[in-house]
Amino acid sequence: MGGIPLPGELGERARDILAGRIAPAPARDAATVVVLREDAGGVEVYLLRRKASMAFAAGAYVFPGGSVDPRDTDHAIAWSGPSPEAWGEIFRADGRTARGLVCAAVRETFEESGVLLAGPSAESVVADTTGDDWEADRLALIGKSLSFADFLDRRELVLRSDLLRPWAHWITPEVETRRFDTRFFVAALPPGQRTRDVGGEADQVAWLRPADALDRARTGEIFLMPPTHRTLTELGAYEKVPEVLAADREIVTIMPRIAQVDGETRIVLDDDYRFGAP
Repeated sequence: MGGIPLPGELGERARDILAGRIAPAPARDAATVVVLREDAGGVEVYLLRRKASMAFAAGAYVFPGGSVDPRDTDHAIAWSGPSPEAWGEIFRADGRTARGLVCAAVRETFEESGVLLAGPSAESVVADTTGDDWEADRLALIGKSLSFADFLDRRELVLRSDLLRPWAHWITPEVETRRFDTRFFVAALPPGQRTRDVGGEADQVAWLRPADALDRARTGEIFLMPPTHRTLTELGAYEKVPEVLAADREIVTIMPRIAQVDGETRIVLDDDYRFGAP
């Protein structure tokens, strides 16, 4: 049987939502970026393990990402590549929302990996972000004492939206109390840059081949959320990073739903995806 059983309080909340006794929590706009690199063995992805103390997805291995900051919609930034309106067409969002999503994608990737998809010009990218001054800015962004627009402006950097590619669109199930309307992007690790063990919301980071990550999840060594599991499954079909970036993706909104299955309340997908079960 597909899907995930909802026991205890979560099951009761699901039944209340199905019966119309309570309304689902609103889903916040968010962005996730699958950072890719390639070695002799093929494509690898950057994953972080969220701290056990986190309110959402505690202990899960995830890609860099997070909620859109209201300041991410600031128009006063240098921008290169597809426009917010073009991204909006891809993700079926208005231009302002799309601007926030792309800015959040670039900002969160820098905050959670040290990788920055921006450069001094529309044709260049920052070569190294490992200095103490970069770390101070990263921490200021995390602490929200520095806006992403001010960060780019002060360093005279151009956001490179052309380094991102759209991949997927997932919405957290209605039963969850913390919900996200998340657009997934993919991006190659820029030449010269390297990820760091940056801490924050994560207590471990790893570069893994998609198949290896899935094998570890299958044996219980690591925990993957359904969107992460499916994304890794899809990426396993590619041998080279340029092939991933060139993929022609139809962005379909996916939201696991609450359903009664044989008298049991479960979260399911219409295509009966097994949520990472072997």
